[in-house]
Amino acid sequence: MRLTLLATSLVAAVSLLLLWLGWMLVGGVVDQYPTFPPNAKIRVLGQDLPPSQVHEILKENAREVVLNSGAIAFVCMVLATAILAWALTGRVLRPLHEVTHTAHRLSVESMDERIALRGPRDEVAELADTFDAMLDRLQAAFESQRRFVANASHELRTPLAVVRTELDVTLADPDADVAELRRMAGVVRTATLRAEHLVEALLLLARTDAVGVSVREPVDLSAVVHSAWSAARAAAEERGLHIEFDTPAVQAVGDPVLLERLAGNLLENAVRHNVDGGWIKVHTAADPKRATLRVTSSGGRISLERVAELFEPFRRGGAERTAHRGAGLGLSIVRSVVQAHGGEVAADPVPGGGLDVTVTLPIAP
Repeated sequence: MRLTLLATSLVAAVSLLLLWLGWMLVGGVVDQYPTFPPNAKIRVLGQDLPPSQVHEILKENAREVVLNSGAIAFVCMVLATAILAWALTGRVLRPLHEVTHTAHRLSVESMDERIALRGPRDEVAELADTFDAMLDRLQAAFESQRRFVANASHELRTPLAVVRTELDVTLADPDADVAELRRMAGVVRTATLRAEHLVEALLLLARTDAVGVSVREPVDLSAVVHSAWSAARAAAEERGLHIEFDTPAVQAVGDPVLLERLAGNLLENAVRHNVDGGWIKVHTAADPKRATLRVTSSGGRISLERVAELFEPFRRGGAERTAHRGAGLGLSIVRSVVQAHGGEVAADPVPGGGLDVTVTLPIAP
């Protein structure tokens, strides 16, 4: 309606201007009427009139004809413009109505609907394609959220079931002695620690995805790696792993706490999913724009098709929720931290078994 009124108003204004110009031009043309002797008689409209009256009569008659014809043309022009503007704007805006109706129909349960607009590739089609792409991202996010909640529920159910089973078995035994109670307490403690680590990882992952990086300062990746290695050294020595550091000082920009957690997750993942007597290589480097942290380790064979799945929550070595060590969130947190810092992370399988993870971050000026 607004577009129709606007188009009609513009055409009406232009038509009035043209009508006024025609009225003025006709008067100007008649003003150029040739002069005759004062005593001459000129026949106009069946009457013999002196030259002085002929000029005014012709001028008034010409302007009257212009006004009458122009008024009819003006009304026809305005009506035609209103009808055409209404029809054309309705046709042009029809895809927008489809976008609106699709948005009204959408819900979490019907995220698979799309506009799929056909026709000329104009601005409206671009809007519809953008809306469809947004729906694709929203659907992927909802599906990922569903899987994440289901997997988190499964992971939390396991330690809780262990705790309940141990308590039920111990309480059902009237002859339970101190040794049995201590054994039960140890199992319960291990299960609660696992649940605690899982909750901490979930909170860190959620905070990083929602808030991003709140602190940005120069961080030495070499110092971060060696600080994080202190927490994983005992497990690596217990399994007889050989560690090789090639970590010159490289200054990245970011949150020191999150970057230390990133390095810790990479190293803990390399230790946990390694083989006894295996190896780990840690390398840092820099170019004019990026700081790089690379962790390569031996381990089980991983197909190239399953590498991308390792960054999904609760995936361990390409298997979903099957391992008993770790929460399956290590590489998910790594990806989230890297994305929050504006960096990139990539992983490749190592020939013979293992994983090669490369993280690039913005370098400090």
